[in-house]
Amino acid sequence: QVQLVESGGGSVQTGGSLRLSCAASGRTFSRYRVGWFRQAPGKERTFVATITRSGASIEYADSVKGRFTISRDNEKNTAYLHMNSLEPEDTAVYYCAALDSPFANWLNANAYDYWGQGTQVTVSS
Repeated sequence: QVQLVESGGGSVQTGGSLRLSCAASGRTFSRYRVGWFRQAPGKERTFVATITRSGASIEYADSVKGRFTISRDNEKNTAYLHMNSLEPEDTAVYYCAALDSPFANWLNANAYDYWGQGTQVTVSS
């Protein structure tokens, strides 16, 4: 079992920045790929970014490339999502998730084994 707790959400204006954190406890954090997803009201949960166990490989959704940066610190059992140049379209609940299998489809939210409770990000124009 892995427990994930997100923090760092809030309300910002267009162009602002936020850093989300995902603190893990339980089983060894470094054995899991970490993904960030978001869900806007009335919409499906969508992929934002992912980072491999070691941090060597990273992928982003096209909508956030160049603006968001995913990272992790396995010694601190924490993953991060740095969000810059925020736009109203980024408004959503952001979730971090942990994926055990190295063969699963990391784009698919259903593939992830553990989820945090989410943190709200609101961007006003």
